[in-house]
Amino acid sequence: MLLTMTKKSTKAPAAKKPAASKASARDEGQGRSTRAAGNESGSGKVAKTQLVEMVADKTGLTKKQSEEAVSAMLDVVVDAIRGGQSVGLPGLGTLSVKATAARTGVRPGTSEKIQIPAGKKVAFKVASTLKGNL
Repeated sequence: MLLTMTKKSTKAPAAKKPAASKASARDEGQGRSTRAAGNESGSGKVAKTQLVEMVADKTGLTKKQSEEAVSAMLDVVVDAIRGGQSVGLPGLGTLSVKATAARTGVRPGTSEKIQIPAGKKVAFKVASTLKGNL
């Protein structure tokens, strides 16, 4: 077996481009934006800014007015849930607060038994109309 030795380069490595610019360059080459690419396949998440744009497009409001409306609606929903109320969103579902009981759990890694205190969690029940459309 013949081994060859190579000389190490004395040049500095090229600077890496940020990941976001690579993704946007790739998406621009395909003629679509990153936002549209994430929503076309049904996977991903709709960000608040995207929600604001969609509301502006559907209602004819300006983006600033849409942002105020979306923020106000989210604030009202969060305040109601914090107050222990259920929030019904027609065609979407119902958000509610559920109490969780105290229970015994097991700490991963050590198998030590621990006591988990009672608490509250937010539950979401999907509307039957949405279930039927999925």
